[in-house]
Amino acid sequence: MAFTERTEHKIEIIPPYNILQCRRADIVLKDGKEVGRTYHRHVKTPGSDMTGECAEMQAVANALWTDEVVADYQAMIAAQERPGGAS
Repeated sequence: MAFTERTEHKIEIIPPYNILQCRRADIVLKDGKEVGRTYHRHVKTPGSDMTGECAEMQAVANALWTDEVVADYQAMIAAQERPGGAS
């Protein structure tokens, strides 16, 4: 009877700013058959620190988060924070 663990990642891209949402599944296997699974979800916005993220998430962020996308996202956040900003 050997227990092992593995993880799977599902990455979703939320337009228009390419916000990344990652669902990580932690899977427990007993003798190669799945006996348990838990999920964890987190979100990263353009320009976020990607240190510690899985390689797939880092690759997607590098491909989608151009300087223009990051600047547009930061401008949108700044506009929302101003009194009378965008709703």
